Amino acid sequence: MSEQPVNLAIVDDHPMILEGLKSLWSENAHIHTFTFTKGGDLLHFLEEKHVDVVLLDIVLGDGSGLDYCKKVKKMSPETIVIGISNQVERSIIFQFLQNGGNGYILKNADAQEIVRCVDQSLSGDLSLSKEVQEILLTQPTLVSGVPRLTKREQEILKAIAAGNTSADIAAMLFISVITVETHRRNLLQKFQAKNMIELVKTAVELNLL
Repeated sequence: MSEQPVNLAIVDDHPMILEGLKSLWSENAHIHTFTFTKGGDLLHFLEEKHVDVVLLDIVLGDGSGLDYCKKVKKMSPETIVIGISNQVERSIIFQFLQNGGNGYILKNADAQEIVRCVDQSLSGDLSLSKEVQEILLTQPTLVSGVPRLTKREQEILKAIAAGNTSADIAAMLFISVITVETHRRNLLQKFQAKNMIELVKTAVELNLL
């Protein structure tokens, strides 16, 4: 993770969950946490202060996290928004991502996985907890117009979705970082995606992951 200070907002209408999540970064001097029990309070806060990452519950007392995700991204497109919820329906997860979400974590994830997902998102990657990845994979959606991928491209696509860096992928596949970067560019072109987050979202929707 970058050594630059990071403003992290956590939105959940259960105070005990808020405190539990906040405590995960209590010893990290570079992470400044702010907690809210209402989505509306977060929006007011965003009018005054920049937030790098939002951990957003889906079911809130004053509205839906799906709607708040869209509102946050409209107000502050560069803010990373990660859903954290007990909602396991595939349609809800997809809706959150389609509304601009950068990731989705189930509340039963352990502390290390939650911290890892946030770190992953700060690196520009789509961050899905392991159980969310399994949910998306067990109920595939069939879509026509699927890009044709080479075996190597399939390997690299899976590695990207798992959150590996180019250096990680190069070491795993015994190829150079430059070669990995070339494959990344080719994948972006084949999927007509603007970035890796959009690439993985599209690949999941096309049942390629």
